[in-house]
Amino acid sequence: MSKSQAVLELTPVQTVACCSPLTQEPLSGEAAERIAHLLKALADPVRLRLMSLVASHADGEACVCDLNDAFDLSQPTISHHLKVLHEVGLLDRTKRGVWVYYAVRTEALADLGALIGGVGR
Repeated sequence: MSKSQAVLELTPVQTVACCSPLTQEPLSGEAAERIAHLLKALADPVRLRLMSLVASHADGEACVCDLNDAFDLSQPTISHHLKVLHEVGLLDRTKRGVWVYYAVRTEALADLGALIGGVGR
């Protein structure tokens, strides 16, 4: 070995997990299917905003007439997005006269909450 070459000795290190798991157990196939439908519906920015608007509206429900002004979209387009959210179970709807009112189904959000509930703890 020449003077310009140095020998580097490495000491073996035992690795130790520094963090606890984010969730208690992995999702079952059934839960993954159920949650995937919710996430797919919420992946659209308009639907995500609609959920936020309904959830933050007074009394926890909003009329379609209250939601139209928040978007530069036609009323039928807004109604389509609300229908998608209703069909996957994220929103309840009731008809009162000519208007339809939507409310967030908090029990449907429990699956999402369980999935991300441990993150950041």
